[in-house]
Amino acid sequence: MKVIFLDNDGVICLSNNWGSRRKKQIKEGRSMGTPVKELSVHSRLDNFDKKAVKVLNQILEQTDAEIVVSSDWRFHATLEELGEYYTSQGIRKKPIAVTDMFKDIYPKEWSMLRFRADLELERYMEINHWLENHPEVTHWVAVDDLNMSVDFLEPRFSPRDGSDKKPGLTNFVHTPRDYEGIKQSGIKDKILKFLK
Repeated sequence: MKVIFLDNDGVICLSNNWGSRRKKQIKEGRSMGTPVKELSVHSRLDNFDKKAVKVLNQILEQTDAEIVVSSDWRFHATLEELGEYYTSQGIRKKPIAVTDMFKDIYPKEWSMLRFRADLELERYMEINHWLENHPEVTHWVAVDDLNMSVDFLEPRFSPRDGSDKKPGLTNFVHTPRDYEGIKQSGIKDKILKFLK
């Protein structure tokens, strides 16, 4: 099985889309105090960039990869809701899973790290945990605007157990420009390289 660990913000939901959920909430007549769970999934989430969706669909078509959501959006919607939202935004496949939350997988580490805001380290560990529990994965890539590469994480974090294992993802594609995301020149080719 081929898998794309997909972040949303800065990858397919670009900075010019941020805040679109608030506009949808106003249009639906929702007030600022409306509890999030009472909102439709459509008005809980920002829109995806149409060109970014087109690039993602091309990748999915060429590789037949599955989507696993690693984005924080997994905190705001169920897998089923995310699937419905993805298809409503034009993505040709629903995600098959979401990564587990760091605080649930590693509660001791979470209690130490939660005030440091090491989101890159947490997300790397969440993806790594998912892969360890899914040996059927033959090819994979993580696509994110957070830098989870070995080059970025290794100088910042060293293993405390004496192992030689370096933190960070080897199969990683960084989208550093949140206004371009997956549309950035060369990003599609980098993703395809990991999935062939």
